[in-house]
Parts: sequence; C-alpha cells; structure tokens
Amino acid sequence: MRTGRFAAVAVVLLLLSRGEAGGGLLRVAHEGRPYVELRRVAADLDGAALEARPASTRARLRVAGQVITFTRNWARILVNDSPLVLDAPVRVKRGVWLVPESFVARVLPRLAAGTSLVGAQAGARTAAAEVALEELRFRSYPSFTRVVVETSGPLPYRIEAHGPREASIRLIGLAAQAQVEEIRDGFVDEVRLERAGVDALLRVIFEGMAGTTRTMTLADPHRVVLDFARPTEPGPPAEEVTPLRTIVLDAGHGGTDAGAVGPSGLLEKELVLDVTRRAAKLVEERLGVKVLLTRDADSFVPLPDRTSFANRARADLFVSIHANAHRETMTDGVETYFLSSEATDSEARQVAALENGVVRPESPSGRGGATKDIVRTILWDLAQSEFQTESSRLAEIVHDSMTRSLRIGNRGVKQAGFYVLGGAAMPAVLIEVGFVTNPKEERRLRDTRYRDEIARAIVTGLAEYKRNWDARTRAAGELSLPAKTR
Repeated sequence: MRTGRFAAVAVVLLLLSRGEAGGGLLRVAHEGRPYVELRRVAADLDGAALEARPASTRARLRVAGQVITFTRNWARILVNDSPLVLDAPVRVKRGVWLVPESFVARVLPRLAAGTSLVGAQAGARTAAAEVALEELRFRSYPSFTRVVVETSGPLPYRIEAHGPREASIRLIGLAAQAQVEEIRDGFVDEVRLERAGVDALLRVIFEGMAGTTRTMTLADPHRVVLDFARPTEPGPPAEEVTPLRTIVLDAGHGGTDAGAVGPSGLLEKELVLDVTRRAAKLVEERLGVKVLLTRDADSFVPLPDRTSFANRARADLFVSIHANAHRETMTDGVETYFLSSEATDSEARQVAALENGVVRPESPSGRGGATKDIVRTILWDLAQSEFQTESSRLAEIVHDSMTRSLRIGNRGVKQAGFYVLGGAAMPAVLIEVGFVTNPKEERRLRDTRYRDEIARAIVTGLAEYKRNWDARTRAAGELSLPAKTR
C-alpha cells in the first residue's frame, strides 16, 4: 500500500514538473508566487479525500493516514495537529483553494511516506530542485533579535522546540553545511545550523530566558525570518498606562509631488487628501480621539517631517494613506505596509522605492550617498523596531477591515523600507487604497461615494484596533494594582 502512495506522489511531482497532471495540475501565479489547486492535488493521489468548501475557513486533506488541515490566508498547516509552516499562505481565489507549490514538491512526499525521511529513495525528491542556503544573517534590535535564513528557493519549516534556553527550527529539505554564528548581544548567545538527515536544524541558544518567537516567510529572495523577542519587562505603573488618545493621518505626496497619475489624469495627491479628510472626520465622530493631519491642503511636506510632526504631538498611531501604481494597468487591489528592512518581495521594494522617490534629490549622488541611504534606513528601522509588532497588528486589523468592506482585490499585508514610516515613535502603517493606473479602479476612486467607503473601512479598522488597545490598557492597569484593590 505504501509503495502505491509513493508512486502516486512521484507521479504528481513528475506531472507538476511538466506543468500538467490529469485534468491539469497547472501552476497558478498568485501574488507573484507559484500555487496549485488543492482539489487537483487530491484528485491525483490514490485514496485521498478532500473537504474544501469555498466559503469555509478551513480545508482538510486526508491522505496516507494523515489529516492535513489548511486555514485560509495562513501559512501554518496542521498535520495530525502538529504545526508546519509553508513558505506562503494558503489562499482561496474565486472559490478555489490554492496551496503553495512547495507543499506538493517538498512536504507531500514526506507525508505520503508516513515519515520525515522520504528523500531520494522514494523517487520523489529528484522531481524537486534542492533548496540551498544562500546566507544566514542576524540583526540585534532593542526589543528583539532577528535571524534571517536566505535560500535559493521556497522553504517550509517547523518550530520543533522552544525551551527557556534554546529554540530549534527544522528547515525542511535545506541543503547546508554546519555552521555557527556568534551573536552575543545580551540576549542570543549564538545560532547553530546543523544537519538533521535530509533537513537542516537551526538551533538558537539564548544567554538568559527566551521570550516569544514571531516567524514569517518572504520572497524574492526567499527568506525565513525569525524574530526572537526579549522577555518582557514588568509593566508600567497604572498611572502610566494611558488609553489611545491621538492619531496622526498622513495624506501622501502633495504640492510639487503629485504622486501616481491615472490614465485619465487622477492625481494621487488629490485622491488621498480627500480620503484622509473624510477619515479624519469619521475618527473624531466615532472614536472620540484627537486627529491631526500632516497636511490639510495641496502642500509639499518632506517625508522626515511627517513622522517628526507625529512624534512632537506624542501621537499614539501614525497612518499614511497612499494610492498605488503599476506598469501593468490591470493590476488592482489594496495592500497595507509596516516598516522593515526585510522587504516582503521585489514588488514591495518597488512600491517603497516609488513612495520614497521624493527624498532621492536630498541624497548625495555616488557611492557616499548610497552609504548614507543605507545608514539612514538602518537607523529608522532601529527606531521603529520597538513598535514593529504593534505596527504589524495595526496593519492586519486595518487591512482586514478594508478587504471585508470594499469590493477590491486583497494584496495582503507586507513590509518594506518606507522612509515616511521611519523614525516614528509609535505604531505606524502605510495603506495603498488602490491602483490609480488601473482604468477601472481609477473610475471607482473618482467616485465620492467610494471614497466614503474607503474612509469608513479604514476607520472601522482603527476602531477595532482601539478597542483592542483599550482592553489591553485596562488589563495592564488591573495587573499593576495591589491585590486588595482589585
């Protein structure tokens, strides 16, 4: 029976390498990454059973005695209740469940074998190119240490252990030589990469107690990013815990900087100023907090001055509102960003470069200017690092609100090096509300009613984030009170 399963998986992999399988196990490009349809994967596996309803949050594939649970928009899957992280999230597009191609090429053979050592003996591994280590690097921040594993291809992984002094992450199918990187930043002592059969094992040794771990997979180049948070310090006294009171809304571009321009002449600077004003009015009405605008007219405001303004105002949140552009005019959708030196992919870097373009004349030309640019990015990245988790949380909540409310494509939450977010001493995000370069989307963005919808969607997300913020504030205040007063 197991031989039959091996053969079925090998056939799927062989057909995948040709770009076809049965009814057509074709690669589907989604968000710039290769996916395959889950139902066609199941159809080409003997004895496989699939439960995947279009409207459901989860799908289940039963194969070779294993139950694999997929969650919409999550990269983490469950194999018999054991978590495994794919190199990209599972998606549902037009009612069809899509899984990253690497699930078929690298994970499925192991699951079909009923062991983690399928390897070349099963005949399936030869159908998938071996993933090689390109670079193992790290960076220390005030609140966490980041370890980045850059590879030649997509890489599934699994956190196998996370104890008080050590964490170990299995990098599935990674070809790499053993190596040791000394960090010794007062939190992480060293990182060891070791062979573990056909996989690699990344061991992170802490100097003291370990905190929480946040993981993500990025592309172009392919990376597994692991953020190890320092153990949290005791919370501040109750009188220092304050509710969310001030939000700065930033309308991108302005004045001599028009931003993106649509095919019929819609200017990004005018669109986003109008949306920002509408959002500001709703925030004051619905949230009861102070709203400040970095610009309330068609004026040019240098990027560094925008977050400096927010810092001087001691704002609790900074939200920059923009509209997107792309050389392919049919590109559409909404995406939300937070600041990071590790851009999600090349498209995220290109969006950041487009939005950062206004500061280029300020930088000296030549090699020295490039060096200063890198230094500035690192310094701003460090400044924002304390708020990166909150910025990510804010981005997810606002983005989910927009994709739920608007009839628009979901391009996801991403990260990149936006200058306008650099140096913000508070959670900060940048929202791209749509593509003015798409003729159909440009027409919608001209509609005042649709602009109201965008503003309401943004404010609904901010309201949800504020509720979470206030709940955590109350909880922190209660914990800091003496027991007899609770």
